[in-house]
Amino acid sequence: MIPTFILQIWLLGLLSLGIVGGAVYFGHEWQQRSWTWDPMLRQSVFAPDFSWNVPSGFLAVAIFLAVTALFGRALLRTILRVTRRKATLGDDPRTAPEPVSEQRLRRPDGSELRVQVYGPQAGTPIVLSHGWGLHGDEWNYLKREFAERFRLIVWDEPGLGGSTRPTNRDFSLEKLARDLEAVLDLAGEKRAIMLGHSIGGMITLTFCRLFPETLRKRVLGLVLTHTTPTNPVRTTSGAAFFTAIEKPVLVPLMYLTIALSPLIWLMNWLSYLNGSAHLSTKRSGFSGTETWEQIDFATQFQAKASPAVMARGMLGMMHYDATKHLNEIAVPTLVIAGNEDTLTKPEASEQIHAGIPHARLITLAPARHLGLLEHHKEYSKIVREFICAEEGDRQDTAA
Repeated sequence: MIPTFILQIWLLGLLSLGIVGGAVYFGHEWQQRSWTWDPMLRQSVFAPDFSWNVPSGFLAVAIFLAVTALFGRALLRTILRVTRRKATLGDDPRTAPEPVSEQRLRRPDGSELRVQVYGPQAGTPIVLSHGWGLHGDEWNYLKREFAERFRLIVWDEPGLGGSTRPTNRDFSLEKLARDLEAVLDLAGEKRAIMLGHSIGGMITLTFCRLFPETLRKRVLGLVLTHTTPTNPVRTTSGAAFFTAIEKPVLVPLMYLTIALSPLIWLMNWLSYLNGSAHLSTKRSGFSGTETWEQIDFATQFQAKASPAVMARGMLGMMHYDATKHLNEIAVPTLVIAGNEDTLTKPEASEQIHAGIPHARLITLAPARHLGLLEHHKEYSKIVREFICAEEGDRQDTAA
């Protein structure tokens, strides 16, 4: 979720409130118009006339809007399950193995990070950094497919999932990169792969800038997925327009979201229930070969995440820029793009690829911002091959 998404949150939320408000209004109008004067009783009585008339029309609209507000998601699920490919057991993103261990890292800013570890102690460590507004469950596919072979270190970024917020309200990329360094310590003496999606890639690149010596000594390679080397407002579709409205519109909306966080949270849940959030997720995250389970899984993250946390993280992204330091990254790097990604366009991945010496670029197709979920088998295969190649190089060097 990038800063421009704040507009979508507000538009969907206001639409959802409008649906509920419309149901209340038309229901009230039907109720008011159903009162008639009874001359025998010499008083008004409630006597609705269920026929082809205006009051019944108001009732029909009220019922339609109420059903849409509460059960639109269920109707959309029925439609998409008919028109989309059927999910197999391996396609369900909700299931994952139990972690080998779980711990909480207390940070100097008062936040606590939930970190879960999967896989054998002897396996190559992979530190997984999720996208903004999501949490560690984003990696459920990799947990299932990698846990027997690799040691997965999965952390929830501050304020998301099982992690708490910093007391100083610092959600800058530099703060998140320092958190990532603390998580990397759990890899011990083994050199680790650092894998990030969206803001997870931005955090990783910021880590590379802040801790070049740690990068050289303790990191085996980088995997940067659907991400960008600079403020994502500059590398999204319609960047010129969004850049123009960044300060006068987007930034004030962020602070308004923080101030009205409980209301926005309610709006997000209404958007989830009526299905409009699912349509938004489908449009921005998937390219057409996804399953309903993947759409619903990805949409739930937004409904559960604190709007204040999401807004503060988006504000942090607006001050991010790693472009001048890409050529200083001297570890093997795999860049994975989505050919139809509108949030972090393929050109952003190409810029990372061009800037990091000897980086490799692979483009998933057809794929948008959640291509790693939609094409999880292909994604896992690409990442596995990269890690195995780096493991082989390390062993050859040691020999």
